Amino acid sequence: MRNEEMLLIPGPTPVIDSIYDAMSSETRGHTDPRFVEIYKRSIERTREMFKTDGEVFVVSGSGTIGMEMALVNTVAAGERLLIISHGYFGDRFIQLGKAFGIEIDVLQAEWGKQVNPAEVEQKLSENTYKAVTITHADTSTGVAADLDALVPIIKKHGALVILDGVCATAAMEEDMSKEYSGPGNKIDVVLTGSQKAIGVPPGLAIVAFNQTALDAREKMAQIPAYYCDIKNWIPIMQDPSKYFATPPVNLIYAYDAGMKLVMEEGLEKRYARHTAFGRAVRGALREYGMTPLAEEDVAASTLSCILYPEGVNDAEFRSALGKKGIIVAGALAHLGGKAFRIGHMGNTTEEMLISAIEKIGETLNEIGHEVTIENAVKRFKESVSTGV
Repeated sequence: MRNEEMLLIPGPTPVIDSIYDAMSSETRGHTDPRFVEIYKRSIERTREMFKTDGEVFVVSGSGTIGMEMALVNTVAAGERLLIISHGYFGDRFIQLGKAFGIEIDVLQAEWGKQVNPAEVEQKLSENTYKAVTITHADTSTGVAADLDALVPIIKKHGALVILDGVCATAAMEEDMSKEYSGPGNKIDVVLTGSQKAIGVPPGLAIVAFNQTALDAREKMAQIPAYYCDIKNWIPIMQDPSKYFATPPVNLIYAYDAGMKLVMEEGLEKRYARHTAFGRAVRGALREYGMTPLAEEDVAASTLSCILYPEGVNDAEFRSALGKKGIIVAGALAHLGGKAFRIGHMGNTTEEMLISAIEKIGETLNEIGHEVTIENAVKRFKESVSTGV
């Protein structure tokens, strides 16, 4: 990689040379047949990744645009939305819903834990909800949602399942054709961004709707959106030579290259790799006296929130580590200064993560928290090889 630093934050994630090379290709007109073919191919690969019977949307924007797109096309003002939140980014749906006059209820887990499915069942029994949002992997806590438990409960009560896959897509299974414990128990909408486990620079919002979600939009006469109205984008997704808004040509080049790598690796292998890396990183950091916020049975594959041992200063640690070329992120909200967040997704490799563990150990030793680097590296390698 030509990167000068190892970007191990929860996103953006490391970009590899083939993606940089694609992105730096000559900018062409958005109706040029050569670009149209690339855009079309990237859309087809996206549809293949999600396995949806509906439509996918690859547009300029961020994960937040994806969240807005998912919401305004399915839930109208005055209708009820239940938010299942495992952290800061689950809570973001609160502000989005309120902005569009949607009635909001929230189930918030203690940070580091999952919402209890029994609470979801109880809430859905008390009110009628048009949709329920779930954050698949919350970027603030490193907690993964239990889709096997949640999706059947939500569908039993007739609500749409909206899955925020920003920090999960292409690393954790989001198969929209999968039926969870019964016919029709499927994820209806998945939204994500280009810059996390897909491993492409920021700037694209990617959203997938199944046929049920498309039907929900069709029943809404008008929505409070123009750019985010999927009815304006469907003709372009079906024929990218048509025009609605100018696509980010060079980012589409990069996205196509990134999706090529995703599909060549194979989704099942990719999911297994991310699971192995996440477990191995957390195990290695435990050797340094660092504690993952999320227990292993609820931990996400893509990132981890790591609590510092007593006496480690957050700013000093991350600054010293950054000078060694390893960039990690601070924790959010009440965990600020008490933890850091490390991404282990997308284009990261085993060699990169071993190097990061070594540099983290060196940094801890330099700031007076003595650790044995060899033990951490050994644990990482053993975990990757054995899956434990």
